[in-house]
Amino acid sequence: MNPKKFGKIDNHKQEPWKAPLPVFIEELYFKRFGKHRPDTILPIEELFRWKAEKKAAKRKAKLERKAATTGSAAATPNEIMPLQGEASGS
Repeated sequence: MNPKKFGKIDNHKQEPWKAPLPVFIEELYFKRFGKHRPDTILPIEELFRWKAEKKAAKRKAKLERKAATTGSAAATPNEIMPLQGEASGS
């Protein structure tokens, strides 16, 4: 539901069979989500803060998992396949 495109839909004065824009949006919301209102209504600033906290927590967990696997006996890419200059033998 792109708000920029609602302007061209809002012509119920020219076409009386169309619903006014707020009623049309309510019908679209109900059709898509099956309910008239969201369960929780958050201000946009709080929603962005919540998403940023969640993203930071996921990033921290990912780094901890990566550090745990690196700290163990995992082989680095250079140990598996040495660089051309480091090849021993010939």
